[in-house]
Amino acid sequence: MAYSTPEQLSFHPVAGHTIRADFEGGALSSDFGALLLRGIDRQIGLTARLAAAIYDTRHPSYIDHPLRDLLAQRIYQIASGYADGNDANSLRRDPLFKLGVERSPLAPEQDLASAPTFSRLEHSVDRKDLYRLTQALGAHFVASYPEPPAAIVLDLDHTDDPTHGQQEFAFYNHYYKNYCYLPLFIFEGLSGALVTACLRPGTRPPGRENAMILVRLLAFLRRHWPRTHILVRGDSHFATPEVIEVLAHRHLIDFVFGLAGNPILLRHAAPVIQEARRLHQQRTALAQAHHARPPDSSRLYAEFAYGAESWAQPWRVILKAEVMASGDNPALSSPP
Repeated sequence: MAYSTPEQLSFHPVAGHTIRADFEGGALSSDFGALLLRGIDRQIGLTARLAAAIYDTRHPSYIDHPLRDLLAQRIYQIASGYADGNDANSLRRDPLFKLGVERSPLAPEQDLASAPTFSRLEHSVDRKDLYRLTQALGAHFVASYPEPPAAIVLDLDHTDDPTHGQQEFAFYNHYYKNYCYLPLFIFEGLSGALVTACLRPGTRPPGRENAMILVRLLAFLRRHWPRTHILVRGDSHFATPEVIEVLAHRHLIDFVFGLAGNPILLRHAAPVIQEARRLHQQRTALAQAHHARPPDSSRLYAEFAYGAESWAQPWRVILKAEVMASGDNPALSSPP
């Protein structure tokens, strides 16, 4: 470090204050990330877009914290590791969180919102607001592309959000072994960008619900990108007749879904798995003969046509038969 040169970081001024990052002390905070998030948010405009999607029912005369400031504060706190709304009671006076929401860090009259304010906000958001928020995320995703992409991949996944207490619509989910919400997240598989998210109860989603969401999302994307090829991917609970019917015959849309094993599929897979076992034994014996490291696994691929009783037609199924030291690992997926 003898040749290192300390550099001072400068940021865009807020409320007449010059902002510099150094090690001289002063108004201290342990959370520098809020200021970095503010810089990113200024570039992409996410919190402003989300605030515009929520109908603010408060009387203007009694508003101390604009909706955009509330969303920015809450999002920055969550991103910094403070998921509990009660954390706002201590962080509302933190100088860097105040700078993150573009308020003077040393002025007590410009403290941020407290936990009760966020509680009122979260209880005031209704279904129409949630729907507009979902649309706002989709619009933000589309706006992130300077021109329509040739192809995108929509990865669908429901993920548990554990609840604590007696939140409305929190249900026990046997798969995750806890009380939770089960929101749907849709990411773009090539870039990892969030496309949109749908808050929902902790129950397993029926096929018609997933189909309804896909119908609206695909229509939205097609309005902006009429010639983009779209591949939809998901695990086995998306392979329902309702979802397949939505995707099967649409122009420039393909799908790949995982399939849960059943006696018919396993019967198709059995010869391929047996062949993969034989291949793995041969490769292991050859490695031992040459005093080499045995293979970690051996895999073969096959395909066949399969149609569940509830499907309108058979579809192509791809089988991966993998044999490892710990056992067999067959995997099935259904592309068009």
